Amino acid sequence: MITLTSDFGSPYPAAMKGVVLQRTDARLVDIAHDLPRQDVRAAAFWLREVVPHYPPAVHLVVVDPGVGTDRAAVVVRVGHHAFVAPDNGVVRPAARALDGDVEVFEIGVENPASSTFHGRDVFAPAAAEVHEAGVENIESLENVTPAADCVDLTLPDATVEGDVAHGEVLVVDDFGNAITNVPGGFVADAASVLVNGERAPVEPSYAHVAVGKRLVTVASHENVELAVNQGRGADAFGVRPGDDVTVKK
Repeated sequence: MITLTSDFGSPYPAAMKGVVLQRTDARLVDIAHDLPRQDVRAAAFWLREVVPHYPPAVHLVVVDPGVGTDRAAVVVRVGHHAFVAPDNGVVRPAARALDGDVEVFEIGVENPASSTFHGRDVFAPAAAEVHEAGVENIESLENVTPAADCVDLTLPDATVEGDVAHGEVLVVDDFGNAITNVPGGFVADAASVLVNGERAPVEPSYAHVAVGKRLVTVASHENVELAVNQGRGADAFGVRPGDDVTVKK
């Protein structure tokens, strides 16, 4: 299996798939191609949430605002998984979420056909080669060499002090839910909380409040989420990714 993740929209992922399918008959599975454009942190968050649910695979990840610069291209191996990606930290949170030691290899890049589409010209061929060689045999590939490390990216932690948590919005999903880094356990025993000074009920799911009403919940990512039943929580709470959030019980 080769999974594909990017911020490309359409039709660029089709070109990557074509390159891969010229080299291997691997099963191709799309994780997402509508991630926020050039937002490495958002991509890193969603990969961390999604990849651990997959069986062993090669994960082709291209969210690459530094395309065409001197940033490296890497393969990151964790157990029976391998990530093929630009060296900008996008795969590190997902790699840490998997079970196994993290090993890093650099992909040799020489005169790609395009300086703006390394997804097609660098990463797709490399993902096919890793798949064909086998994750356990990455060292055998001619254009791949061991590397000391790769760019790290750590999603920020909230600070909890008694009945107050200081955090931030990590991402806003397509439903408009604002996902914070405040741990869900912080609101486990609360009927309601103050979010940036405004009170909202804490509920187990969206439909526990009337349509159009705000709520705080803990969703599948186990973090505090600011939401609206059948509405957009980010708009209702007036927040965007990166905004500070204070939650007080």
